[in-house]
Amino acid sequence: MAGGRAGALSGGRVLLGVTGGIAAYKAAYLTRLLTSSGADVQVVMTPAASRFIGADTFAALTHHPVHSDVFEQTEAVLHVRLAHDADAAVVAPATANILAKLAHGLADDLLTSTLLEATCPLVVAPAMHTGMWEQAATQANLAILAERGVTIVPPGVGPLAAGDEGPGRMAEPEAIVAALVDALSSGRDLAGRTVLVTAGPTHEPIDAVRFLGNRSSGKMGYAIATEAARRGARVTVVAGPVALPDPAGIEVLHVETSTEMAEAVFGRYEGVDAVVMAAAVADFRPDSSIDGKIKKDAGPLELTLERTVDILATLGKRKEHQFLVGFAAETGGLESEGRRKLADKNLDLIVVNEVGKSGTGFEADSNHAAILAVHGPDETLRDWSKADLARAICDRLAALLRP
Repeated sequence: MAGGRAGALSGGRVLLGVTGGIAAYKAAYLTRLLTSSGADVQVVMTPAASRFIGADTFAALTHHPVHSDVFEQTEAVLHVRLAHDADAAVVAPATANILAKLAHGLADDLLTSTLLEATCPLVVAPAMHTGMWEQAATQANLAILAERGVTIVPPGVGPLAAGDEGPGRMAEPEAIVAALVDALSSGRDLAGRTVLVTAGPTHEPIDAVRFLGNRSSGKMGYAIATEAARRGARVTVVAGPVALPDPAGIEVLHVETSTEMAEAVFGRYEGVDAVVMAAAVADFRPDSSIDGKIKKDAGPLELTLERTVDILATLGKRKEHQFLVGFAAETGGLESEGRRKLADKNLDLIVVNEVGKSGTGFEADSNHAAILAVHGPDETLRDWSKADLARAICDRLAALLRP
C-alpha cells in the first residue's frame, strides 16, 4: 500500500486468524504487509491451518507467539485477552467452515471463541472451491455476517487447489489490507491532529556513573502514543531512558535529563494540538555533577539538590490553542491533589495515578487511577489496564479536539 493508507494501521493491534485452506500460505505475506505498515499483529491459527503452514513462520514475522489452543495456560483467560487487545480482526483465509461458525455463533476453538468475544471491526477474506462458495448455505452465512457489519473481501477468479478455475481464490493481501484500513477509518477520530507525548523517567547525573531517577518504565506514555497514532494522530514521543522498543510509525526523541526533556517539549509545543505529559520528570537534581566517578572511600556523600523546571506548569502558562493532559503520581489524597494541580497548572485533564502499591503505577501493566476534567465528567478512581487507560485518554482528547 502507498504511504498514507498504509500509515493508517500504524500502532494498531490486529488479530489475524488463519484457517485451514491452501491459501494459508498467502497469510504470511499478509502478515508482512501488516507489520510493515506499523501494525502489531497477533496470529491465531486453527488446528487445521497448521497442516498448511507452520506457526514458526508467523512467530518470526510478528515477534509474538502464535496461539491455537483454547486451553493454553496463561495469566489471563486467553480468548478474552486476545479479543480485548485487538483493534481489528482479520480472518484470511476464511473457509466455508469458519464462515458458518461465525454466522451462527459457534465457539469450539480458540479463534471462534476469540471472535465471539471481540467487539472490534472484523474483516473476512473467504477462500474455498467454487462449489462451496456458490452453495446457498455459504451465501446465506455471508449475508448474515454482512448484516452484522462484518467486512467481506470477496474472492477472485483463478486457479484453485483442485486443478480447475473459478471463483473462490482468496483476494490478494493488498486488497485485504485496504479493506482493513477502511474498516478502521471510522475510529480515526484524531486524524489530522498532532499530539506530543512524554514517557519514562529522567536521569539526573550525580557523577559519571550515578544518577537520581525513578521507577517509571515508559509503558503508559508508549500506550498513549500507540493509541493516538492508531486513531490517526501524528505523534511524537519524547522519551526518557526506557527499555522499550520504539513504537512502529511514531517519531521518538530520546533524552536523558529533565533539562533535555524540557528543551525537546518546548521546541515542539507551538506546532501541536495536544500534549500528554505521562513522563515522570524528576522534581529535583544535584546542583552540580562530577565529571569522573566519586570514590566510595571519599567519605559520606552530601548532595545539594535544586528544583528542576516544571515542564507542565510552563506549558500551562504558555498555552494558546493546545490541550494539556497531565499525570500526577500520588500515594494518598489523589482527588484533592489532582484538583489542585489541574487548576494550578492550567490543564484540561489530569490522570491521578496511585503509586507505591504492588500492581499499579510504575513498571506495572495496570494503573489505579482517576481522570479529572475541567470540562465534562470525571472518570472515577478504579483499576485500568494501561491500554484501557490510554483509550480513555484518547477518547477525551478526541472530544476536546472535535471542531
